[in-house]
Amino acid sequence: MSDIVELERRISAALGRIEAGIGPLELAQPVDENAPSSDQLAAIQVHLEEERMVNAQLEERVRLLKERQDKTLAMLEQKATQQQLMISSLDTETQSLRQSNAELREIGDQMRAALNEAVAEPELINRAMQAELDALRADRSVDIAEVDAMIVQLRDVVEEAV
Repeated sequence: MSDIVELERRISAALGRIEAGIGPLELAQPVDENAPSSDQLAAIQVHLEEERMVNAQLEERVRLLKERQDKTLAMLEQKATQQQLMISSLDTETQSLRQSNAELREIGDQMRAALNEAVAEPELINRAMQAELDALRADRSVDIAEVDAMIVQLRDVVEEAV
């Protein structure tokens, strides 16, 4: 039995020495043969910073392109709105001209009928004159609307050329 106690004491002492020797080894980091050296790490850091700078430059370019695109889009929308207004104005003037011409044709027909019957009606003559004047005014308004539309188009062409 004393041998067992002696062996137990010796085993405990050996385990204590092993434990004491393993403690400092646990604190040391394992050496990885594939790990990069400090020079390689520095080179990787420099490359990473270069990539970050390139990325920042690309983001700035994208931002500038987006701003330019937004400005161009806003300008095109404004031009489209102006053209819609010009077309609407021209359409209104054209409708007025058509109405005046229809009224002028109707009065002309009435005057022909009155002349065929050899009846002179001063009221009919006054209405015919007024209808003709209205038609001339409507025709002039259409011409003005067309010229205004052309001026806007020419102004856009000149601005683009400059």
